[in-house]
Amino acid sequence: MAKNLLIVESPAKAKTIEGYLGKDFLVRSSYGHIRDLAKTDDAIDVKNNFAQRYEVPADKKAIVNELKKLAKEAEMVWLASDEDREGEAISWHLFETLGLQEDKTKRIVFHEITKPAILKAIDSPRKINYNLVNAQQARRVLDRLVGFELSPVLWKKVKPSLSAGRVQSVAVRLIVDREREVNKFTATAAFKVVAIFSTDKQKEIFRAELPERFQASAEAENFLKACVDAVYTVKSLDTRPTKRSPAAPFTTSTLQQEASRKLGFSVARTMSVAQKLYEHGQITYMRTDSVNLSETALDAASAEINSSYGSKYHQQRKFKTKSAGAQEAHEAIRPTYFEQHTLNGDASEKRLYELIWKRAIASQMSEAQFEKTTAKITVSTRSEELVANGEVMKFDGFLKVYMESTDEEQEINLTEESENAILPPLQKGQVLNLREMSATERYTRPPARYTEASLVKKLEELGIGRPSTYAPTISTIQNRGYVVKEEREGKTRNYQVLTLKNRDVVADIRSEVTGAEKNKLFPTDIGAVVNDFLVEHFKGIVDFNFTATVEKEFDEIAQGLKNWSEMLKAFYSPFHLEVEKTTLNAERANGERELGVDPESDKKMIVRIGRYGPFVQIGETSENEGDPKPRYASLRSGQMIETITLEEALDLFKLPFQLDEYEEKEVSVGLGRFGPYVKWGESFISLPKGEDPLSVNLERAIELINEKNIADAPISHFDDLPVTKGKGRFGPFIKWNDLYINVPARYNFETLVKAEIDELISLKVEKENNRFIQQWSPEKIALENGRWGPFIRFGKLMLKLPKNSATNDKYTPEELGAMRLEVVKKLITDQLPDAFTAKPKKTVNKVAAKKKVLAKKK
Repeated sequence: MAKNLLIVESPAKAKTIEGYLGKDFLVRSSYGHIRDLAKTDDAIDVKNNFAQRYEVPADKKAIVNELKKLAKEAEMVWLASDEDREGEAISWHLFETLGLQEDKTKRIVFHEITKPAILKAIDSPRKINYNLVNAQQARRVLDRLVGFELSPVLWKKVKPSLSAGRVQSVAVRLIVDREREVNKFTATAAFKVVAIFSTDKQKEIFRAELPERFQASAEAENFLKACVDAVYTVKSLDTRPTKRSPAAPFTTSTLQQEASRKLGFSVARTMSVAQKLYEHGQITYMRTDSVNLSETALDAASAEINSSYGSKYHQQRKFKTKSAGAQEAHEAIRPTYFEQHTLNGDASEKRLYELIWKRAIASQMSEAQFEKTTAKITVSTRSEELVANGEVMKFDGFLKVYMESTDEEQEINLTEESENAILPPLQKGQVLNLREMSATERYTRPPARYTEASLVKKLEELGIGRPSTYAPTISTIQNRGYVVKEEREGKTRNYQVLTLKNRDVVADIRSEVTGAEKNKLFPTDIGAVVNDFLVEHFKGIVDFNFTATVEKEFDEIAQGLKNWSEMLKAFYSPFHLEVEKTTLNAERANGERELGVDPESDKKMIVRIGRYGPFVQIGETSENEGDPKPRYASLRSGQMIETITLEEALDLFKLPFQLDEYEEKEVSVGLGRFGPYVKWGESFISLPKGEDPLSVNLERAIELINEKNIADAPISHFDDLPVTKGKGRFGPFIKWNDLYINVPARYNFETLVKAEIDELISLKVEKENNRFIQQWSPEKIALENGRWGPFIRFGKLMLKLPKNSATNDKYTPEELGAMRLEVVKKLITDQLPDAFTAKPKKTVNKVAAKKKVLAKKK
């Protein structure tokens, strides 16, 4: 047995490290946290200095038992979890849960998984840093208290099953506030004047712009008309050198932002890929606030730059971390080996690695040097002056590394929005030839909605959250339905262009799409209602300064400057009183808004949040049975309680409507849970994204029906049963005999041949045959093989198999294959006592409902 047991969080990390250490070391993984706060209300004793009660989850008990056994057999246990606060807390939980002894336990940290770094860490162990543990525990306890006390208030006052959290609520507030800024914004137009000039050498053309904007088209037209007979002269030339410096190496925040912009990665995907790169020893630790590079890294970067690009490209820099509360990972994200420019294998890992490598190596390269020229051009018939700018690169410096991913073709493209790459040789007093001049109507733009990357940047600017919290926060607010990330189509808008060419001024009306959004964060109605409720009743919790102050207090605890329980006491007492006060006194919140009056029934129309989401209501509920009941209609995707108009609300009640029959089947158009649809007989066909259901006529409905029929037509047969294909939530699939079979990326979905289809179905059938150990279909009970071992399937529930009481060990495949139904039922009732208890049926006096007659579209 090995003398030393070294414990890390992940199996991938364990595998990499085990290769660096000798036979005296056994490396095992804890698979993350091995225990957490109990799920019950008594997990935190607020009257006893916030003492915590932890429990080991059922899925971690086997791991804990194995680690306990190995720890008893080892002479020394090395705790090697990550070097940040969460990693320190994992080491402490291991120490406590495994019952380790102080003199037989060592704590080691490293920020890269390389052999020298691991061996250096072994040579310089330390004890568990309880200041870091206390900081993490303070965060965990405070966030649990906020969640456990705020969420029930939301259940009572807004809607069941809602939740609130300290950082997530602030993130939602940022998104709600920005959406309201966008909705309130009114665009104003002004005319931008751009001229295209040439010198006497006809090929030498460039653009110049009027710094001023004209508010009215008449002013812009007067300017162009005045320019018909004007003489254009170069009044002044200003040429000066400029330089551009590289950015610092990546922190967690800047990596998430850049990967979003350049690679299109979500924040969660960036952190997942970065975690793999770190565990495989290819980059340093990826949760860090620091922009510092170690001396070893600086020397390695210097050697690589001098070798690959030459000494003139090297310029050593030591960046200083601006964040006062930077956590304990004391180095920026960088490659572990600078001579490794790229990776083989997974495409996502390769792309992210190259981005990290470029950013880190560029940070130690020379400045890029440019020569910038500004020419001012007079117009003989007007007092205004046009300005032309040009820039030429004299030395690429660090841009040599970035050139491939950021630079575009250096070509003079004289569109209205372009810039000159370089100006032609000009002289003061030189007369220029006007080729064309245009005045284009341009509108002001509203504030930009947040992307995941820009939200991370804003949270960091406000001092809210830390590197380890950005990705979970953004995932949480989306998973809980407070925010959606989606694309939205823009609207067409006309704008005017006045053009002076060949001595004539011509007016033209053009159109553009405005307001189109891609991968932006939008608040949902429930997100806005919850935000408003929290702002009204718990302003401190969603206050930006308060949240940032709490983060600073966590930093002070980590530095040993503040007592964690005293910090929690100061927070909890006023917070708990506010919860009790709000529970007693606050009114229910549903975001209700009055829209106006329905012109058909003369009844009031309101919009509000209901059990199943936002809806419009016509009329009010009456206690008299004979009175007409209110009518309801759900809002469509993209519509919000705050912004829907009376006209848009009335349109919702036009659905569903009936069209003429097609092939002797009824055709109607409606709006369902998954969006607008065409119904043909018993078939439902979803409308393409963005298509207005009210615009669908019979001709368009038939077109969609025929497209669906073609798509659903069999593409092959297997065992005399048809095979169809489609694309669903999880990607492309084929369907055979009620089995849905995912089509992996290695197959060309569009050109699947019979041999490939047969292969996919055969593999699925074989897998399904191996899935069931025993099956009792009428009882909806089965013994199945799962990813983590056999389990009991009861209806839709997956229940654990306990140990065999006779052998005190896991059931063998033979024992499970011979197990009788009565025994399985006993195992189910041990976990679900009422599983087979017949539930009494409620007697309901049903009144026959009148069949709804759909309105016929005229």
